[in-house]
Amino acid sequence: MRILSIHLKNIKSHRDTELTFSAGINVLSGPNGVGKSTVFEAIGYALFGVDARDFVSNVDRFLSIGTKKGEIAVAFCTDAGETWRVTRTVGTPAKWLLAREQGGAFEVEEHARIEETEARIAELLGLDNGRPLAEQFKLVIGPFQNEFLGPFVIKQPTKRQEAFDEILGIDAWRKTYKSTSSLLSAVQEKIKIIAVEIEAKEAQVAVLPEREDELAKIKTDAEALRKVLSSQADALRDVEKQLVELDDQEKGIAALQAEIQILVNRITDGEGKIKDQGQRVGEAEKAGGVLEQTRAGKEAFERAESRLAELVSKDKQRREVEKDVTRLENETQRLTQAVEHEQKEIEGEGRRLREEEDALAKARNELEPDRKVVDTAGRLPGLRDEINRVRSEKGLLEGRRIGLLEGQEKLGEGTCPFFKEPCRNVAGTTPKDVFTTRIAELDRKMQSLTEALGKLSVEVADAEAAEKQLAALTVRSQELHKQTMGLVERRARNEKRVATLQTLSTQQIEAATRAKARRDDLQVFAGLDHEIERATAERGRFQADRDAYHAHEKDALDLDNRRQTLEKMLRLLDELQKQLIGKKEELIRLQETYKPGQHKEARDQKDRLVAQVASLGQQIENLEKDRKRLEDEIGKLKLLKDEIGRKQAERNSFEQKEKLVKFLRNQVFKNVSAQLSERFREEISLRADRIYRTIAEADEELVWSENYQIVLRDMTDGVVRERSDDQLSGGQTMSAVVALRLALLQTIGARIAFFDEPTSNLDASRRENLATAFRAIDVGREEVTEHWYDQLFLISHDVAFTEITDQMIQLGE
Repeated sequence: MRILSIHLKNIKSHRDTELTFSAGINVLSGPNGVGKSTVFEAIGYALFGVDARDFVSNVDRFLSIGTKKGEIAVAFCTDAGETWRVTRTVGTPAKWLLAREQGGAFEVEEHARIEETEARIAELLGLDNGRPLAEQFKLVIGPFQNEFLGPFVIKQPTKRQEAFDEILGIDAWRKTYKSTSSLLSAVQEKIKIIAVEIEAKEAQVAVLPEREDELAKIKTDAEALRKVLSSQADALRDVEKQLVELDDQEKGIAALQAEIQILVNRITDGEGKIKDQGQRVGEAEKAGGVLEQTRAGKEAFERAESRLAELVSKDKQRREVEKDVTRLENETQRLTQAVEHEQKEIEGEGRRLREEEDALAKARNELEPDRKVVDTAGRLPGLRDEINRVRSEKGLLEGRRIGLLEGQEKLGEGTCPFFKEPCRNVAGTTPKDVFTTRIAELDRKMQSLTEALGKLSVEVADAEAAEKQLAALTVRSQELHKQTMGLVERRARNEKRVATLQTLSTQQIEAATRAKARRDDLQVFAGLDHEIERATAERGRFQADRDAYHAHEKDALDLDNRRQTLEKMLRLLDELQKQLIGKKEELIRLQETYKPGQHKEARDQKDRLVAQVASLGQQIENLEKDRKRLEDEIGKLKLLKDEIGRKQAERNSFEQKEKLVKFLRNQVFKNVSAQLSERFREEISLRADRIYRTIAEADEELVWSENYQIVLRDMTDGVVRERSDDQLSGGQTMSAVVALRLALLQTIGARIAFFDEPTSNLDASRRENLATAFRAIDVGREEVTEHWYDQLFLISHDVAFTEITDQMIQLGE
């Protein structure tokens, strides 16, 4: 696998940068601040999914200044020979796309979630080992420049061990050992809790036999009470049957007594109503006599009222005619005033129009322009063309004069004025002045043109003034024309008002004619008021007879109906008296058979039986409640008994789990992490030692000791000497870290790596040796290590790398 190219757009200092990489070693070089480290960060962001906030405190600082969105595209080739391109944007919205090259174009592979994209990239890079790509990049493949030494220089052994266990992927065993401690405690605590629960439940279940005996006794007592209740209920039903018969007799007697009283009341009421109805019949007969006495007066009143209604109708007609007369007279007056007003307005407007037309005619005569002014303004276009021509000609002469002056100067220096190079024709001689005469002649021509321009400027100014004067006259003429058109419109409107005046005059005459005709119509109603007074008096004279007639008319007409009602009421009274006699005879028969003492005794016996039955029912109900309570309690106790069995089984299960967790912790998790760590350190130490010897050129052995401590061993006076931590120089520490990182990368199977300024703290000799070591690894020289990577990326200013790199990329040029 290898990276082919990267394209950065609006990423920090890279507005639009595209870089191509080769296989083997690629070195990025250039001055500080040109964005070398940004290239590594961009690869980590786009290809390995590192969060931009791991590089900068704020995502906006990962973008170029003044931009809100950036994009990084990385093309890479897999071991299978397929070409892919991963693109990731910076800003909102963020996108992470993976595309495969097919037929010269890239086709995006669809993924539902960002996690699918990351998993697919890890698979293509051969890094799908269960650890996130971002962690692999930050910890091993491309650690940041300020974290290159990273965990190698951590002083605390425990923290250093945790950091490298995480890098090597063996921290899970140690973490599992620690985390299972709480698991073991939880299992043991669970066993204690279950034991306490079992003990508590067994204490509750101890009362189960006692409750079962109590339930059996309650069932026996309830059965005995049910038998007694049955016999008492039978006796109660017999008494209730007898009581029903006696109640019916009592109710029958009470009902007859009530009916007899109702009949007595109805007979009494009927006698009173018959008396009242006889009086109403007498009143109707008297009202009939009144009708005969007042009939003639009522008819005379009606005739007078009919005549008065006719006269009132005529009076309404007269008022309508009077309204029309008033309206027509008002209309005639209004039209007369309108005609007089219009005549005055038309005459005044005509007078004003004649005066304004005379003033306009006088103003037009004053607008005739002077012929000399017209001729002067007509010369303006020709004068402007002439002055432009003279200026152009003068400009050409000025250009020629400048060229002659430059030629004169070059000739004085011995330089050809045309070819701008040393002239052999004038070399070693005094050049002849051939320019002075031409320059003087040009000055004379230019002076003549300057004088001509002065005269033309004066003439143009006069012509422009004349043109402005003509323009002012034109504007004034247009204004007078507008005023004339306005007068024409006003005259047309005045003539239209004359026609309207004629119409108003005609309307005024017609309104006066209609008003006179309506006044003549009023003659028909002469004497109408006298006739109305006479008819009103006639109606008042017979008013009393008419009122008396109507007051007694209703009673007189109701005489036959009242007589029939009286006869009907007399027949009904006779029937009620007969019913009363029959009811009294039936009451006597019922009273002879009914025995009140026997009825009272039956009621008392029923009350005693009801109380006894209720008491027995309540006792049985209470026993049933106790039975149900005991059954529920016994059921719960049996459930508790079953639950105790389950809890005992659960406790046995947790005891087995406790044994298993203790075995795994003490026999497996506790030892695997240390064993794996020791094996990794042995393998990495072997490879790192060979690389370190090449870099340091010293007879020292590099050992990655317990707790991942860097140790250098050498022989001094026949005694093995070990140095570590503060005993090492900066160059030794950096050389050892570089060697260990290279060996670590090879061990975890990474085929690509990034080193940002790996020569820091190294002297010149060690830098050259480091470059030699990189090249030796690249070609797979056995004394260093086998060839394990496809590409190596370095950032360095060191010239030592120019000789070993497969590609030197210079930034900032």
